[in-house]
Amino acid sequence: MEHRYDPHAVEQRWQARWDADGAHEVRTDASRPKFYCLEMFPYPSGRIHMGHVRNYTIGDVIARQRRMRGFNVMHPIGWDAFGMPAENAAIERGAHPAEWTRDNIAYMRAQLRRMGFSYDWRRELATCDPGYYRWEQRFFLAMLERGLAYRKKSIVNWCERCQTVLANEQVEDGKCWRCESSVRERDLEQWFLRITAYADELLAGCDRLAGWPEKVLVMQRHWIGRSVGAELRFALEGREGEILVFTTRPDTVFGATFVSLAVEHPLVAALSRGTAQEAAVDAFVREVRAKTPEERAEGKDGVFIGAYCRHPLTGERLPIYAASFVLMAYGAGAVMAVPCHDQRDFEFAGTHGIPKKLVVQPEGEPPLDPTHMPAAHEGPGRLVGSGEFDGLTSDEAKARITAAAEARGFGRAATQYRLRDWGVSRQRYWGAPIPVVYCDACGIVPVPDAELPVVLPVDAEFTGSGGSPLAKLEHFVRTSCPTCGREARRETDTFDTFMESSWYFLRYTAPGEAARAFDGEAIRYWLPVDQYVGGVEHAVLHLLYARFFTKVLRDLGEIPDWEEPGESLEPFGNLLTQGMVIKDGAKMSKSKGNVVDPDYLVERYGADTARLFSIFAAPPERDLEWSDQGVEGASRFLHRIWRIVARGRGWLAGAPAAGSAAPSADARVLRRLTHKTIARVTEDVERRSHFNTAVAAVMELVNGYAERIREEAPADDGLGAAIVEAVRVTILLLAPFVPHIASEIWEEIGDGRPLAAAPWPEADEAALVQDEVEMVVQVNGKVRGRFTAAPDTAEDELLVRALADPKVQAQIAGKPVRKTHVVPGRLVSLVV
Repeated sequence: MEHRYDPHAVEQRWQARWDADGAHEVRTDASRPKFYCLEMFPYPSGRIHMGHVRNYTIGDVIARQRRMRGFNVMHPIGWDAFGMPAENAAIERGAHPAEWTRDNIAYMRAQLRRMGFSYDWRRELATCDPGYYRWEQRFFLAMLERGLAYRKKSIVNWCERCQTVLANEQVEDGKCWRCESSVRERDLEQWFLRITAYADELLAGCDRLAGWPEKVLVMQRHWIGRSVGAELRFALEGREGEILVFTTRPDTVFGATFVSLAVEHPLVAALSRGTAQEAAVDAFVREVRAKTPEERAEGKDGVFIGAYCRHPLTGERLPIYAASFVLMAYGAGAVMAVPCHDQRDFEFAGTHGIPKKLVVQPEGEPPLDPTHMPAAHEGPGRLVGSGEFDGLTSDEAKARITAAAEARGFGRAATQYRLRDWGVSRQRYWGAPIPVVYCDACGIVPVPDAELPVVLPVDAEFTGSGGSPLAKLEHFVRTSCPTCGREARRETDTFDTFMESSWYFLRYTAPGEAARAFDGEAIRYWLPVDQYVGGVEHAVLHLLYARFFTKVLRDLGEIPDWEEPGESLEPFGNLLTQGMVIKDGAKMSKSKGNVVDPDYLVERYGADTARLFSIFAAPPERDLEWSDQGVEGASRFLHRIWRIVARGRGWLAGAPAAGSAAPSADARVLRRLTHKTIARVTEDVERRSHFNTAVAAVMELVNGYAERIREEAPADDGLGAAIVEAVRVTILLLAPFVPHIASEIWEEIGDGRPLAAAPWPEADEAALVQDEVEMVVQVNGKVRGRFTAAPDTAEDELLVRALADPKVQAQIAGKPVRKTHVVPGRLVSLVV
């Protein structure tokens, strides 16, 4: 052990040894408990950033600590390798997306290895490999056969800059989540996955995810958005047809004074055609469709379409409006408008001079007057102005009116969801090809399984003109129909990249498998993922799709069900969502000029310092504020440990640990601190995921013995043994956080076993028992004295000792003690 700590030499030595030994490679072993630890895999953008360092350090701490606990730990890594940035790079730099991606993977792999993350690199995968996406194509075709995949023309979110479709979840504040340009709506033929068929199971499964943050579950439940209500039909006036609306408030139906339609609703054009309103409606539709969904939701704009419908219960004539805020994605794109009991309808009616009708009177309040209401009453109450249903409570009326609608043939009870089927078509090159062909005679024809994978061609040209270059590749597009043999054309859209990230965690269990996607026995052994780590920004985007895909693969027979019968199959048992790394008050980004390169940190301080800072600077779920002083502090701490051990190396190495000599009072105090630290760190790491406070506890332990270590062993053999134990415990507790320096020091002063074979320390309950505790003495509520006593000292004796204290006697000064209260181990209170 060198006198001076050289992090680069230490880290290179141990990384080479781990690789040579296959230290982190793992196989199924039914005789041992398993632990599957996984961080969300990175997009190979070119270099890792501090967000990666933090995310992967958290996962590595968990993986290494569970290994020390005796678990058979699988900790894999891979690359979410498809996506628009690679195409943008091809346009901007003239590099092919495949070449750009492979180069980035190679560079980032070297960076991750340099950080000392304990990955089983044999399991590494990249989603752009045909050997990976061939199985995805097979899954899609199985879904197509089951009716879980289908193609239809639909209104989609369109990014003009990326020239591709975006899922609703990929639109953030009206902008593309990739390039941040404005998103518009457009009609396009698209492929969809029927995620709505699993809405109830996805929603019910949320109740089982006790290891997930509540904020993530709230977002998942909100996105699924189950609504219970009624479908009601409003007959058109003067022509055949009707408007179908969905409402969660059938109790307010008598208050409907107009009907609102989304501008995309086919009746808008059909009903306005030939009327005096046709031109105004056409102009309004064009104006609204140029807006983002967010802009539409905020507005209260609308136009009368020149047609009417009839109220299903009263027969009243109701005008029909096209309204900007009504979306085809909700219900059937039609809303029964009740101004007195919906604020948006209230404001719309006021703008357009539409009457308001009160039908729910809040109980215990003065009667409301529709002509003077400052806002809609959206709460419950008792029905008024509702004919035979007057006097019913809102809940009673919902059931009665729905039943009446069913009995009279104009409605039924219904449940709807905010969740919409997942559009998976993307008009880009760098993605997995969708394995279907189009034949004039046979229609849509799946590519036969024997012809999979449909490989992405490498000779596409990138001009930046938009659209997919695949459509311009004649040799790719032109093919023959697998059914009739006639000329056909391939689908030129590729899959949304969330397809690849929805099942990669399953593929890790079958590294190198070419003949099948999964090994059923390996799936049963490893799944579910015991700890998943990633950003909260994926609470809807990725996690919902991964949950859906897992259930689909179960139903397709691709994977076994590892849950008990009747339980929802869930891929991730526990979820930890870490905060962002911010600097100068903003998230680190190149555009803000506040990025800190991890390579710089490793080069200057070493990987262990970078790891320690990223884990110690903040709780994992909170944002981490970058601090140069924090990095320096982490480095100083590691150098300090090295110096302490180097100073006492002569007697620390090979010395017996505590228990081999009779303990002195000092030895008992240090042992108590050591085992208190073990208990606290174990709790923080395993149950609370408070890694920063775990490190803080170890630092306190180091402070407890640092000044006692000299070149010579202490004369007190018991104290010397306690110091040896404390130092070894320090290294064991730090091993998951800073594995390189911990391995180096352990080799010098450990107990003879390699660190990889050393178990996580267990707290000795006997050592935690205190010989003496401090008792506080209060007189009339103020502290007047202190003394020490054994924890089991009788209350009478504690009272006698408190009264004998000279400072306490001075306060009593001969006055009678009117009341006493003794809390053993803490307090004696006197009232005079």
